[in-house]
Amino acid sequence: MKKKLLIIANHRIDRSPGQRFRFEQYLDLLSEEGLDITFSNIISEEDDKYLYQKGNILKKLNLQLSSWRLRINDLKRADDFDVIFIFREALLTRSIYFEKMFCQSTAKVVFDFDDAIWLPNVSEGNKALQKLKSPDKIKRILPEVDLIFAGNNYLADFSRNYNQNVRVVPTTIDTNYHVPNHDNKEGTVCIGWTGTQTTLKYLNLLKPVFKELKRKFGDKVYFKVICDTPFKLEGLEIKNEKWNKEKEIQQLEEIDIGVMPLTDDQWSRGKCGFKGLQYMAMEAATLMSPVGVNQEIIDHGINGYLVNSENEWVTYISELIENPELRKKIGQEGRKTIIEKYSVDANKHRYIDYFNELLNN
Repeated sequence: MKKKLLIIANHRIDRSPGQRFRFEQYLDLLSEEGLDITFSNIISEEDDKYLYQKGNILKKLNLQLSSWRLRINDLKRADDFDVIFIFREALLTRSIYFEKMFCQSTAKVVFDFDDAIWLPNVSEGNKALQKLKSPDKIKRILPEVDLIFAGNNYLADFSRNYNQNVRVVPTTIDTNYHVPNHDNKEGTVCIGWTGTQTTLKYLNLLKPVFKELKRKFGDKVYFKVICDTPFKLEGLEIKNEKWNKEKEIQQLEEIDIGVMPLTDDQWSRGKCGFKGLQYMAMEAATLMSPVGVNQEIIDHGINGYLVNSENEWVTYISELIENPELRKKIGQEGRKTIIEKYSVDANKHRYIDYFNELLNN
């Protein structure tokens, strides 16, 4: 008889980068291993239109009510499953009622997370509802679950304060899907960034860098931002594109030099380097702030650069602009790193083994 897996998530399939590159890439493989998968998400496509915008308080409260109804139905059938997999949280609010109740079912419970979610981090559109959130709830969830998937060592070390059954599961890239194509490259060099409106603030760190690079290189360079919210820089033209699932590879392959600036704080140290992994998979020469897991991903000067200051950002990007062969070499080494360490193919057997170990205990 097939083992049954219930996945508890916020977003629908193919909507959230975190979900896509943490566990959705492995769903077909888990099915092939004999797991019968049921997916349960609380945020619909219609909800997306207002959830991260200011206002719409009544609609957001109605979403919470509908989320409770859906999770109650999940709880009623919890004993029908062999494994319940929770990505980050069962509800958007401070409650951990459903996590605790799932852990009291006959199913084994896996908890997966990829950010320092024990720290306050509310989107600008939902500041008014901040009191409904409780970042500390993860500290009450972790001791209850059977197995924890942490996105990096920093998150794993935190988790072990509450539960010793922790596995480091990196965010991974499907290198059979992220395939670079440089046939249509123009003579100009594209410096690019991709992300969401919640991470766009980090790109502000490079505003003076972009201005200096434009002053030095003129029309030889241009800047591209892939984000739902446009990035604006006075006196400088930015090529803004909204992320498009159907065109995401085409959007990424235009980038010659990918940047991932971060502030050095607890939240950033919990990040899993996803932007950099995407750039590297697409053979873009990649520069990242030396924060958290970025220091494990990048071998400075070999497969990318770790950058500490505005002056270093300008210096290293300038070298890559001026030297196409160096840019190509760094890009190729970056993709090699992804294939060997951060690809689905490199991690799939270990990922499946973790589920099998849990089911056989």
